Amino acid sequence: MNAALLIIFLFAAIALYLGIRATRGKEMNVNEFAVGNKGFGTLFVFLLIAGEVYTTFTFLGGSGWAYSHGSAAYYVPAYICLAYVLSYWIIPKIWRFAKQHNVISQPQYFMKSYNSKGLGVVVAFIGTIALIPYIVIQLKGLGIIVSEASYGAITPIMASTIGAVIVTVYVVISGIHGSAWTAVLKDIMILIVIIFLGIYIPHHYFGGIQPMFEAVQAAKPEALSLEAEGYSLAWFISTIVLNAFGFYLLPQSFSVILSAKSERALKKNAVTLPLYTILILFAFFIGFAAILQVPGLQGADGDLSLLRLVMQTFDPWVVGVVGGAGLLTALVPVSVMIMSGAIGLMTGFYKLIKPNSTDRQQLTVSKVFVILIILAAYLFTLKGGNALAILNIMSYGLITQLVPAIIFSFFHSKFMNKYGAMAGILTGVSIVLFNAVTSFKLVNIFPNIPSVLNDINMGFVAIIINIIIGITVSLATNSIVRKQSENEVLNEPVTN
Repeated sequence: MNAALLIIFLFAAIALYLGIRATRGKEMNVNEFAVGNKGFGTLFVFLLIAGEVYTTFTFLGGSGWAYSHGSAAYYVPAYICLAYVLSYWIIPKIWRFAKQHNVISQPQYFMKSYNSKGLGVVVAFIGTIALIPYIVIQLKGLGIIVSEASYGAITPIMASTIGAVIVTVYVVISGIHGSAWTAVLKDIMILIVIIFLGIYIPHHYFGGIQPMFEAVQAAKPEALSLEAEGYSLAWFISTIVLNAFGFYLLPQSFSVILSAKSERALKKNAVTLPLYTILILFAFFIGFAAILQVPGLQGADGDLSLLRLVMQTFDPWVVGVVGGAGLLTALVPVSVMIMSGAIGLMTGFYKLIKPNSTDRQQLTVSKVFVILIILAAYLFTLKGGNALAILNIMSYGLITQLVPAIIFSFFHSKFMNKYGAMAGILTGVSIVLFNAVTSFKLVNIFPNIPSVLNDINMGFVAIIINIIIGITVSLATNSIVRKQSENEVLNEPVTN
């Protein structure tokens, strides 16, 4: 067994130990399992939200996109920073409503905001569907990292399998607490590794970051500008706006919101996290360096650029440390994802079927859903798939279809009721899924459409149609909703 593989296994063992030990001194119930009894302070909220930034997508997909698509990769820090700015005003509203109505999941929020069990079911399943490709990103990334860093001693499938087992074990035992404690180790390691690599590699090969960009400009100038068509400026802007609004609507991010103990903790993070996100640029530096130092990687193999360059540059023990840090960038986000997805299905589906179920039954069912979700994602991982960045964009395209409904929920406007919200969401999701399967673009309907419109992210187009459908259906059904509300009031039991 080589030194790199030993170090990777050590990190895996530490992560498993921290995840299991996280329940020490706590009596686990649904609230504790899902949102830490809403007691996480600024630091844990920071680490958990940051965990959704520094994932295997950032570690591999970010550098991979800089390698394959150049400047298009900058959409990542742009949308994340914008998401934090928006969160300063939006997230406290969600937290306040959740605290007032004892909400512990995303489906519950929509269910109680619109007084609609059906909408809760729709959101629960959409959240799960959106999570699957995101979990696949992490499992695929984990397989790539461990296989490459172990010099092929472990296959990608075996690495993904081991990672899936580890994360399932500690989530079933510890819920969100396991994620919080492993996030501490993950963030320490990823910061050390990504900053070191982002500074060292450009200096080692080019004499500095500026000389590196000058060398890329001379050899491959198209890498330093957006494409005229395809990943163009229109795509860039629409994707940033789409993902920024969708960032906190991904179930795992939504769960972190609900776990905070105060609005102040959320606002403090909104102020500090943009600075932390800038560190993603160091991953891009590695990708740009790899363009010249590891040429020839095609398609999805661009995601290998970081690891191939690290293996070419350093001794095996350094590769092992990088691989261990990369492993943690998968385990932490996956743990929050499967936990939040499971709680969403439990509250948005099971609890509606079994409204009188006990807390113990709800906790058991949540753990069963954890296993089912990770199993589904694992099966998709085995089948292969697109490059990591494409999977990331698909997840955001799906979950952002909830944006209009959640914005209108703050105002209780006549322009969005439960029927309109549901119709808009289902329409938008259908468009995104159709696009994912067929690669459909606006040019398929309008052959002469200019590229500036054709390149707009289809998830963004879906949201516009979502809003139009939602408002139209709401205005047409407001009288029905009003009558239902009046009947509910008349049927309420009288108490003396």
